[in-house]
Amino acid sequence: MLSILVAAVAQLVAAPAMSDGATPAWRYTMVAFSNASDRDMDVYQSGDATHFDVLRLNAYRPPTGRVRDPSIFRNSDGLYYLTYTTADGANIGFARSPDRRTWTFLQNYPVPFCCAFLPGTGDGKGIGSVDIRGFGSAGSSDGPSLSPFTTKAWAPEWFVDNGRVNVILSMSTGGGFVPYLMTALDPSLRLWSLPVPLAGIGADHIDTTVVKVGGTYHAFTKNETRKVVEHAVSNSLGGPYRFVTPGPWGTYVEGPAVTQLPSGAWRIYLDAYTRGQYLYSDSTDGMNTWSTPTVLPGLSGTVRHVGVMREPA
Repeated sequence: MLSILVAAVAQLVAAPAMSDGATPAWRYTMVAFSNASDRDMDVYQSGDATHFDVLRLNAYRPPTGRVRDPSIFRNSDGLYYLTYTTADGANIGFARSPDRRTWTFLQNYPVPFCCAFLPGTGDGKGIGSVDIRGFGSAGSSDGPSLSPFTTKAWAPEWFVDNGRVNVILSMSTGGGFVPYLMTALDPSLRLWSLPVPLAGIGADHIDTTVVKVGGTYHAFTKNETRKVVEHAVSNSLGGPYRFVTPGPWGTYVEGPAVTQLPSGAWRIYLDAYTRGQYLYSDSTDGMNTWSTPTVLPGLSGTVRHVGVMREPA
């Protein structure tokens, strides 16, 4: 009897935390800049990915530049890492935190030249050359770039695959944006491989984020010409990707962030930037179909282009 009791206690100790007796408990961390400031980053947390509470406002301000489009993940060293758009040429920013509340600037990483003669990066004279974000041309051209120099590096997103830490970022040499992949070359995340384009997505796409479901990589990316978020899939992180039917997300949405809900369903968050709203849409069938977008309670109208991380509570 004593051995049975000990075994039962051991099982209870080893079991994951339960939020309602059946579903493992998760903690969702959201990082975002706001309508009030793109020089300060706010941090929120939630247990259900819907109702977020403030963890810390103005949690991080970089020494220079902006902190737009932040993305967060927890590395194998137990620390939290941030990457973001500095809006300062071809640099992306990095910071680190032990607790998600206090952040230490690491570096502004200058993305190396990479794009001479690659198709899609354009010359700035293509469709959509006016960028309503106010940061200059976001146009594209289907012709090859004649410049080997990256002029903009925006919307970096973490993606960890088989233990390898990657950043997916949108790059331009003066024309439209193209999604690229860089891989960390050292554990400190200070050295990176040369950027490689994600095959099959092509020109005039920005804000690309990738999640893996089973053996399939799902890329969600904003088409800058049509002002819609598109959905593409691949059997490999680097592609080639093929576009599939997206959700009913409408036009003038950007900054997709995707996470898995406690129920196992998937959620995409979207910045409806012309309406001053933040939306979410769910999929319960493995990202084949999506619900009609719903306004995110509490934070809609405040947060802009969020990053969301899920970890055990």
